[in-house]
Amino acid sequence: MDTDRLPGCYRHPERDTGIRCVRCDRPICPECMISASVGFQCPECVREGSGTGRRPAPHAPRTLAGGAVAADPRLVTKILIGINVALFLVAQAVPGLPVRLELLGRYVEYYGAPLEGVSTGEYHRLLTSVFLHTEWWHLIGNMIGLWVLGGPLEAALGRGRYLAVYLLSGLGGSALVYLLTAPNTATLGASGAIFGLLGATAVLARRMRYEMRPVIIMVALMLALTFVRIGGMSVSWQAHVGGLVTGALVTLGLLARGSGRKRVLVQWGSCVAVFLLAVLLIAVRTADLAALG
Repeated sequence: MDTDRLPGCYRHPERDTGIRCVRCDRPICPECMISASVGFQCPECVREGSGTGRRPAPHAPRTLAGGAVAADPRLVTKILIGINVALFLVAQAVPGLPVRLELLGRYVEYYGAPLEGVSTGEYHRLLTSVFLHTEWWHLIGNMIGLWVLGGPLEAALGRGRYLAVYLLSGLGGSALVYLLTAPNTATLGASGAIFGLLGATAVLARRMRYEMRPVIIMVALMLALTFVRIGGMSVSWQAHVGGLVTGALVTLGLLARGSGRKRVLVQWGSCVAVFLLAVLLIAVRTADLAALG
């Protein structure tokens, strides 16, 4: 008998879940959970109404990944959207700011200007570029994707784990761009992180035993669009693929079965392992560019 197995949803027993109704404490899957003022409730408790038959939950409600259930399951998503929008407006108001924040390996301007880029120690570009957009349509498209994919993931994983998926996906996408593109290739945008959320959604759907065909079709369509030129601009397939793979790997670790400290160790250990893999790719590319002089 697998003692580490999560309980099944009381309405969908085949779906493992770490979320419980705050009123009756029955396990509920994301399809059945209904947002309440605090945590989530099952459909039956919602129908009964808040004034009758309330029973205190013996356990604090937890997300599927074991994190605490937040009153606002989209708070981190809203903050991330706010940061992206704010940086877009600042970039429009401050000429030259995108040049200092966008991702590139190494760039030399004419007339003896100094080197710029990650290979010269400007490692902040690996993450600042993930929050930077220069076109309004680019920003809107990514923010719609962040809202649609991010909300359900944040509710299922919890705030801290969800933020880890987003940031590591963005870093993974940047690392692959840095590794595989010319050192003076300028890249920016949140699409690497968004594709990470797409990879995380695929892993979550598989774990919850949802119908996978719609998810597979969505992933295939998004990857196909990666190789289409939009408005004369090419899309960075390296950022998309790197983010997709990173998001899937991180979520696999976060949804590891188990309980207590052992599960937490596996979850955050997997995040550290993915981070170190990205650092390794960055170090390899930096050494390669240094050898080229």
